[in-house]
Amino acid sequence: MSKRIKLTVAYDGTAYCGWQIQPNGITIEEVLNRTLTDFLGEEIRVIGASRTDSGVHARGNVAVFDTESRIPSDRLSYALNTQLPEDIRIMSSEEVAPDFHPRYRDSVKTYEYHIDNGRFPDPVRRLYTHFVPAKLDTEAMRKAAAWLVGTHDFASFCASGSQAKTTVRTVREINIFSESDEVLIQAKGEGFLYNMVRIIAGTLIKVGLGVYPPDHVKEILEAKDRGKAGETAPAKGLLLKNIEYKKID
Repeated sequence: MSKRIKLTVAYDGTAYCGWQIQPNGITIEEVLNRTLTDFLGEEIRVIGASRTDSGVHARGNVAVFDTESRIPSDRLSYALNTQLPEDIRIMSSEEVAPDFHPRYRDSVKTYEYHIDNGRFPDPVRRLYTHFVPAKLDTEAMRKAAAWLVGTHDFASFCASGSQAKTTVRTVREINIFSESDEVLIQAKGEGFLYNMVRIIAGTLIKVGLGVYPPDHVKEILEAKDRGKAGETAPAKGLLLKNIEYKKID
């Protein structure tokens, strides 16, 4: 009898062309499919919650797959981690309802954008942070971020090529943390548009550098024009921290 398994997947995205299978390079989805198929002896195709871009990292992406295997669901993570490359790990595995879909179930996603704000780039963090040498005004960034919290049309923060039916999204909170030489932008929302968090990060960096005053973010939001916002910040600074699903009785 078939059962559906939910995986919490962590990965260093440096060596991968993103999550989704594509013809021009190896992806996280491809590695998971191949590893699961070989290990379980049946054709497996995972369904992912977030199709992260090339170079983006994750600690808590989610994927599901259906299997006839009798291996206890909570033990699959241990077995799979012996088969996967060291830059991909299954943090947990559990059985879920047969109709559980990781993209269409109500959830809150938490993304983090990591900025190295030291005098010189830290070589140890070079693959996981975006280096900005000029000191960022984090208080101005917090004031700017406040304009983005709530339900808005985020067309100004959506990259071209998006297939979203609407650019309206709900952002629950955006927090800016600063410790030593690292600045962290943390965004929580019920869903994000293509490159939305990276465009928000690029825009808030401009505020932090004094290029934009904080209130200018309100004008960018209202313009509904991608050309008005800041650059798309590099992928390597982005981390999908976790996805929390609404519990259903």
